[in-house]
Amino acid sequence: MATAEHPPPGRLRAWMLEGLSDMGKGHAHQATPDTEPAPEHKGQRWYRVMCLTGVDYFSTLGYQPGIAALAAGLLSPVATIVLVIVTLAGALPVYRRVAEESPHGEGSIAMLERLLSFWKGKLFVLTLLGFAATDFLITITLSAADASTHLVENPHLTSALHGRQMVITLVLVALLGAVFLKGFLEAIGVAVALVIAYLGLNVVVVVVGLWHVLTEEHVVTDWTAALTAEHGNAFAMIGVSLLVFPKLALGLSGFETGVAVMPHVQGDPDDTAENPRGRIRDTKKLLTTAALIMSVFLIATSFITTVLIPEKEFESGGQANGRALAYLAHEYLGNAFGTVYDVSTIAILWFAGASAMAGLLNLMPRYLPRYGMAPHWARAVRPMVIVFTLVAFLVTWIFDADVDAQGGAYATGVLVLMSSAAIAVTIAARRARQRGWTAGFAVISAVLLYVTVVNVIERPDGVKIGACFIAGIILVSLLSRLARAFELRVTSVTMDPMAERFIRDMASRKIRFIANEPDQRDKAEYRDKIEQIRQDNDIPGEDFVFVEVTVVDPSEFESGLTVRGEVLHGRYRVLTLESSSISNALAALLLHTRDSTGCIPHIYFEWTEGNPFANFLRFFLFGQGEVAPVTREVLREAEPDRDRRPRVHTG
Repeated sequence: MATAEHPPPGRLRAWMLEGLSDMGKGHAHQATPDTEPAPEHKGQRWYRVMCLTGVDYFSTLGYQPGIAALAAGLLSPVATIVLVIVTLAGALPVYRRVAEESPHGEGSIAMLERLLSFWKGKLFVLTLLGFAATDFLITITLSAADASTHLVENPHLTSALHGRQMVITLVLVALLGAVFLKGFLEAIGVAVALVIAYLGLNVVVVVVGLWHVLTEEHVVTDWTAALTAEHGNAFAMIGVSLLVFPKLALGLSGFETGVAVMPHVQGDPDDTAENPRGRIRDTKKLLTTAALIMSVFLIATSFITTVLIPEKEFESGGQANGRALAYLAHEYLGNAFGTVYDVSTIAILWFAGASAMAGLLNLMPRYLPRYGMAPHWARAVRPMVIVFTLVAFLVTWIFDADVDAQGGAYATGVLVLMSSAAIAVTIAARRARQRGWTAGFAVISAVLLYVTVVNVIERPDGVKIGACFIAGIILVSLLSRLARAFELRVTSVTMDPMAERFIRDMASRKIRFIANEPDQRDKAEYRDKIEQIRQDNDIPGEDFVFVEVTVVDPSEFESGLTVRGEVLHGRYRVLTLESSSISNALAALLLHTRDSTGCIPHIYFEWTEGNPFANFLRFFLFGQGEVAPVTREVLREAEPDRDRRPRVHTG
């Protein structure tokens, strides 16, 4: 598609736009005049990719036991068992199905986008993007805050760093942004090393903790006695555990990331883009293995931290607040091992932020530019990194770098995405006429929706932040789309043989199109239209080709254009097009015709009746309206050279 030539960008702009990607069209990277084509990605074995999602999922062990103890108290192990049941019987089956339905890493948002259309679908997806942004950004800020907690509370550093947690957290967030501005390579290799080291150290802490539980028998009897005194019987314990379960929802955080990293899974040699069976199978292994590993650690760590750590230490200002396992590492294995554990925890928490940043950079450019709801630079990595880093600074400042305060917001983002995934797979199973799966997924959806609602009621911070993101995304996006209203946004033009024949035939003479809004499509309609155009423009002959555009989904911003030719009533040549905007489709056809024939085409319109402002709103929202001046304006922006610009006539 021909467009105007732009002056070479300045050095700063070239650096900012280096590595421009076009996720909206399904490609990881697209070369620009200033950059080299990105090398073809080669996948890796599923267990290595599991470590990439594991830095997000497994790193929650750094703060999950402490949050569970604060939320459930002595019931923390029982409530954690409820969490594990929901994980294995609910979230895992849902995301195994999501992996089947979106094998290229699009996730549940893309599934729902396919199920919904027009503006209601776009607004729903934008709402989910707001909560996804909440999820990923709080992952960055919460992980950095917990990493700084481990740093400040280390016995060797506590005197020097006490009271500086906010500054340390901001430095960690800034460092994360700086790394992505520089370029983040070999992420999977780093993730594998971090996950192996971190899980290995946690195994040591868990084994030592269980040994102390076995050798100090009174801790178990003290715990069970206190539990019975507080809650009475097992049924009361289970009931209370179900009530406090929403506060433990952070333990479900790794599944959306697990699907997002699917494109990195190698799969089988005979996998195709349309049917990557090996990738789907191995991603299911990834999700299942990660869930089983995390379930074992969640139960074990919640048990040993509850029975071995005094309750007051979990509270704000306590030595186990936000770092329960690190507390045990220092307490039972000494400060040397504890420091090694702190370093490992800080590293994996920081890298969890890197995983979340990568998720944001993968998710936002996939949707916003394609909807016309973000400027061109939103497809570039560096400007987006700067925006996300600044927002992370703001969130850190609002929450005062407090891990516990951010837990509710994080859980809300996680639960909304998981609920949307459950609803999506329920609809998919119903359409596939799988009654058993439909009923099962419907139950899971109900459970997750209940947990989401309870979490929102008790801790509305997540909804407030999500609402801010949603309002910001929709407002800025609509303003951006308004500013780009006259941009040529047809990505390609494809003509069938009959359409090409019409264009070749007219190229030997003057190329004249008539824009026609199809009605009855009978002989009288085309005869009267030609006669009207001849009279309005005072031109002889009947050497015209009609162009008819059908608006399919006006909420789409960019799309390809397919042109089909047909002869009606034995004499009238008609080109039919389907597009989200009549004016854009006509402008794209004219420019393509000019470029393929070397001739300047002419197109003839009649004025549209009605208020010009109302017609513009019809164009903006529904792709229709005052077609003639808008087509001319799209052509003017796409081709500034008046001598090469297709001619627009209106009578």
